[in-house]
Amino acid sequence: MGKAHVIRDLRDWDRRGWLHGAPPPGWVRILPPALLAGVCAATLTSTAPLDIGFLLGAIPPLAVLSYGPLATALLGALVVTVLVVPAFQLNDPGTTDLLTVSFVAALSVLVSFVRSRRDAQLVTERAVAEAAQRAVVPPLPERVGPVECTGLYRAAQRGTLVGGDFFDVRQGPYGVRAVMGDVQGHGLSAVATVASLLGAFREAVLDQPDPESVAARLDRRLVVDSADVPHAELFATAVLLEFAPDARSVRVVVCGHPAPVLLRDGRAVELEVTAGVPLGLGLAGAGVPRGLTVPLRAGDRLFLASDGVSEARSAAGDFYPLLERLPGFADDEPAVMVRRVWRDVTGHCGTVLDDVTMLVLSPA
Repeated sequence: MGKAHVIRDLRDWDRRGWLHGAPPPGWVRILPPALLAGVCAATLTSTAPLDIGFLLGAIPPLAVLSYGPLATALLGALVVTVLVVPAFQLNDPGTTDLLTVSFVAALSVLVSFVRSRRDAQLVTERAVAEAAQRAVVPPLPERVGPVECTGLYRAAQRGTLVGGDFFDVRQGPYGVRAVMGDVQGHGLSAVATVASLLGAFREAVLDQPDPESVAARLDRRLVVDSADVPHAELFATAVLLEFAPDARSVRVVVCGHPAPVLLRDGRAVELEVTAGVPLGLGLAGAGVPRGLTVPLRAGDRLFLASDGVSEARSAAGDFYPLLERLPGFADDEPAVMVRRVWRDVTGHCGTVLDDVTMLVLSPA
């Protein structure tokens, strides 16, 4: 097995619009000096005066998008110099033109200063937000006890690392236990519920004797959280797993969530687990879901995914055929497999509108 870890491709996360706080693309940074150099080259090589001085007036505002106040001031000074130096033959700009360009350059320096201060504040706020979100869903270890782990998480809301999906793998006195779930809603509004459920799971791993009892603890957590909130209707789907000490069997409990898929000998088979009601609807009244114990062999993999995968639709309205596509990725290392599945999902539906989570667990 290769290295296994949570893949939250930050390059994808950083591809938010550059007009909304992301670093500008390279061409935006190159444009001001390139425009200045182009005007200078054109005027120096022309045998007649060129009336293209108006192009220089665009350079200071363009510099604001990607340069600090000092660099913006330098570009503004160069623009004014080019306008007044006779060698460039810019058709003798008048006093009004020079004053206008000088005023625009000075104003651009001021705007650049304000933008730089804003960007510094945004960087700090993003760092704090990222640290808080990683505290809720920390990176998954490559291995927990006898179980190797690989996960992929893509939040539907751009610019966030955590949404309405969650997963975790923990070792406790009763063995290695894993959870994957999907709370009502997605984006930042669901993060508080995710944090509450993961906290309850990490506590239950230490003192609950079986995964059914862990599910009941998570259900109680949601019921309590929504008790004092009128019409809260908090609920979450989840699947819980408990591996035997030697990882040669696993017990699976499903609460309204897509069942795990067993990858074995090049085939993908969804486990036939009796699904219970989602968490938060009162398992005590509806009955604790019945678990299923599945023997595992060397080389087996359990593939868990949120409904953001199975319910991803193409332009024609067709669901993503997960069970048909998974065997084609079964020979890849887990980290490669989840990336390929992600690319295949996005190729199938184009824009993914829901949180997407995948988790691959296999006996070491």
